[in-house]
Amino acid sequence: MESVVETAERFRAAVEERDLAALEDLFTEDIRLYSPVKFRPFEGRPMVLGLFGVLLRVFEDLRYVGHFDGATETGRDGTAGPASVLPFRATVDGKEVHGIDMLHFDGAGRIKEFTVMVRPLSAVQTLGRAVLTGLQEDGLA
Repeated sequence: MESVVETAERFRAAVEERDLAALEDLFTEDIRLYSPVKFRPFEGRPMVLGLFGVLLRVFEDLRYVGHFDGATETGRDGTAGPASVLPFRATVDGKEVHGIDMLHFDGAGRIKEFTVMVRPLSAVQTLGRAVLTGLQEDGLA
């Protein structure tokens, strides 16, 4: 079993290196991703990996700028469990994006729930348009 700190660091490295294949083993089969631009979560490893394929294309100069560990309730069942928060900075279509990725882990240290928060509003809108275009191009929307 991998520790949540190790999983979070492997996740961070995979995203910064744009290594989509390295993400697959970090996610549970039934992962949920809560997006700032969609009311319902993206569900299941194939859909979340497809979304990450788009995100890795639309985020320019993505870099994580911190790492915080703790515990929080999940959106799925409300049970508290280990979590990591990774603040990031990036650019999308010329807009500076500030955000956080909050990772919720299962008992084996894999990511079972993922919440993304982004600011400012204009960045959320720009990100939403770019992600929708990418999902449509990839046949996922």
